[in-house]
Amino acid sequence: MRIYPQSDIRHTGSPGLDVRRTALEILNTVGQNRRTLDAIMQVVFDQTEMWSRRDRALLNALVYGVLRWRGRLDYVIKYQSKIRFARIDPNVLNILRIGLFQIAYLSRVPSTAAVNTSVELVKSTGAPWVVGYVNAVLRKAAKNYHNVVYPDSLADPIESLAARKSFPRWLIRRWLKKNTIENIEALCDAINTIPAITLRTNTLITSRDALIKALTMEAEEIFPTPYAPEGVSITNLLKPIPEWVAFQKGWFQIQDEAAQLVTLLLNPRPGEAILDACAGLGGKTGHIAQHMKNKGTIVALDKNGERLKQLHSQMQRLAVSIVSSRKHDLNFPPEKTETGTFDRILLDAPCSGLGVLRRNPDAKWNLTEKQLKRHRQRQLGFLNNLAHLVKPDGILVYVVCSNEQEENEDVVKDFLNVHPEFAQDHRSGALSLKTEDLITRQGYLKTSPFPDSMDGFFSARFKRIR
Repeated sequence: MRIYPQSDIRHTGSPGLDVRRTALEILNTVGQNRRTLDAIMQVVFDQTEMWSRRDRALLNALVYGVLRWRGRLDYVIKYQSKIRFARIDPNVLNILRIGLFQIAYLSRVPSTAAVNTSVELVKSTGAPWVVGYVNAVLRKAAKNYHNVVYPDSLADPIESLAARKSFPRWLIRRWLKKNTIENIEALCDAINTIPAITLRTNTLITSRDALIKALTMEAEEIFPTPYAPEGVSITNLLKPIPEWVAFQKGWFQIQDEAAQLVTLLLNPRPGEAILDACAGLGGKTGHIAQHMKNKGTIVALDKNGERLKQLHSQMQRLAVSIVSSRKHDLNFPPEKTETGTFDRILLDAPCSGLGVLRRNPDAKWNLTEKQLKRHRQRQLGFLNNLAHLVKPDGILVYVVCSNEQEENEDVVKDFLNVHPEFAQDHRSGALSLKTEDLITRQGYLKTSPFPDSMDGFFSARFKRIR
């Protein structure tokens, strides 16, 4: 992957064209390695510090917008193109997507500018006839993209929803097996809506009310989350978050409301020994420490040493002092003699990520239905490898950011079948009565972009009974 040695950045004298060229390179390479789109974007921003905030906003809009609406863009391109879609060169196709996205979704970009910059992009790699082709398709689309006829929703609901709402057919097909067209449309719309940024107040230092007051000059809209008692949602930032005084003082972490509810289900208490398995960058680690009043011990486990370094940096910013870390791959069981046993374990397991598509739209194009079964096997393996570390009467909470049955109920059933020493614990931990509508009849915590306006999470709580 070429994202992005500094010497390779080609300056054209036109910052707007440089932004579009970088967006093209990202789109050409996304999905080709294991790095998340967020990580790729951060690398680009770190290496292009000369860009203005406006250029950075445009790059974000282009990359995330094209990935969010790729299915619909492709349908329009098929409608306008005289070349069979399967024969369009991938690089040319992404240039068409970038141009069409600007025409259809970026009202501040004139259609002529969208067409002209797309033509300039293709000139460096395409033959003259390709330049003419891109120019013709986009000029035609600029005139009549809003008149494109989509498949009829009654005659062919799968094709209709896939094209209009920009989702893979296999995903629409499986969702329609369990829900109505109207609800799936609403879910797709919620996923395609850019979400607010949600923060979690660091109650070791401040209160939610004090945080909201401190942020009044940092964002245009600030409001408390309805379910998570420490959450604050913000929109229309007035300057980057790392520049905020409240951030520098450690008053909050960025964390979706659904993720905040997970720690409440775990319900860690002061003085306990807690294992945060698959700790990542420490979003839930910091929240666990808050509920423990920074008293007790937390072991943060992750196979990525670099992530653990960043986790410790976050803990320092948050004034958390009870966290130690261990680098370990959970495909292999940790040795009890090395880690000890724990009162509570949180497993935020690797998953399909289908519950966070509104933040990571690239995932819906990179995932196949067959991969869900592989995720299920891996998740069950992780649970099996952690079970022996739970103390008698201890709690194990299983979490994934997915609402798909293979990664949810099926994993719970498989785990309980092979571990009779555990039972499902239907207690809701520290969750308030407000969350009753988020608890399923089976006792699982389940959230969704629709109707909850949160990321899609599934959480199950187990207790070791012998």
